[in-house]
Amino acid sequence: MNRLVIIGNGFDLAHGLPTSYRSFIDDYWANVKNSNHNDDFISFVDLFDVDFKNTRNLHELANFIKQFNAKIKFSDGEIYTEFGNNFMTGQYPRSHVLIYKNSFFKAINQKNIQNWVDIENEYYRLLKECLKNDKSITELNREFDEVKKLLEEYLINNIEDKFEFSSENIGEILSIFKAKSYEGDEIKNLYDEISINGRKLIKERYKEKIQQATGYGTNSYSGFKISFLNFFLSFNYTSTLKRYIDFLNIDSAYLNEIHGSLTEKINPVNFGFGDEMDNDYKQIEDKNDNEYLKNIKSFQYLHTQNYKRLLNVVDSDLFQVYLMGHSCGLSDRTLLNTIFEHENCCSIKIFYHQKEDGSDNYTEITQNISRHFNDKKIMREKIVNKTLCKPLPQIQLPKK
Repeated sequence: MNRLVIIGNGFDLAHGLPTSYRSFIDDYWANVKNSNHNDDFISFVDLFDVDFKNTRNLHELANFIKQFNAKIKFSDGEIYTEFGNNFMTGQYPRSHVLIYKNSFFKAINQKNIQNWVDIENEYYRLLKECLKNDKSITELNREFDEVKKLLEEYLINNIEDKFEFSSENIGEILSIFKAKSYEGDEIKNLYDEISINGRKLIKERYKEKIQQATGYGTNSYSGFKISFLNFFLSFNYTSTLKRYIDFLNIDSAYLNEIHGSLTEKINPVNFGFGDEMDNDYKQIEDKNDNEYLKNIKSFQYLHTQNYKRLLNVVDSDLFQVYLMGHSCGLSDRTLLNTIFEHENCCSIKIFYHQKEDGSDNYTEITQNISRHFNDKKIMREKIVNKTLCKPLPQIQLPKK
């Protein structure tokens, strides 16, 4: 059998890496407020204009922002209010300070965005608004590309090659990743995680091997062994999972960075929306304007071999899904539906996030998974119950 290990942003977060949307947006505004040189500050104003009445230059604006550092809220949609109240006093009267020239960036700053999937959902909402109100989709795509570029720069400058990996500090997850064989009573334990239909498929696919090991007419599995071959499907852009592949000393062919990589030009970052099951998607296609499909993930998948490689894995043999750090949001519904409802998928085991207060997100993940199934009965059979699932180990990687 195969095991498809699905990796999402929660996997990076479990290593203490600042890859959340909140870390990204706070870093952006921190760089704005901490700039103390004209040229440095100008590099951060691509997404907004500065209207600073009676002020001589951007250098003065940057210093003024630093002066009011404690009173400025950058990442919670309060920029206008805070700047306006504080900048109306002083030697030089000031009114409008930051005027966004990227409406998409403004939208994600003024909403309570928590996860990257929320960014992609917001893009899709605005895309449908363009369709409904005949607004410029070209402008939305340009603005989205600017934010995408900022994200890539942030991850390269703040994450890549900035943390120390060792077999000691990642050992707990390494042990989960190591391929395992089940035999004897262990097969019974494995079957607890497998759907009823999945058990039938195992018996059908491996009927000859079972008979050879146990003999006809016996229900014993004492001589039968099920071995797993692990394949890794990463939705992240960082190289975190590559570190594990190196430690495991396995061929990179077993790693599929389905959404691209920060370090490989032949596998560019795929950041967009991927829910062709949405009720409004047909209207978008019927618009007969390819600009509306520019950031739909399915078309970006065709630029590489990644999607075909995934299909080769799920079509080749029975498989179990290990879900680690992926929220299963709607922006990946087309791809996840292909995996979860595939006849070869025997079960979906969740490694949930255990919070400090003792609560966890197991139920939330199962609710999200349900949206990727057309057949809810199959969904309930395939999701492994919580008593057999485990928290995703939390690791604090040291900085180099």
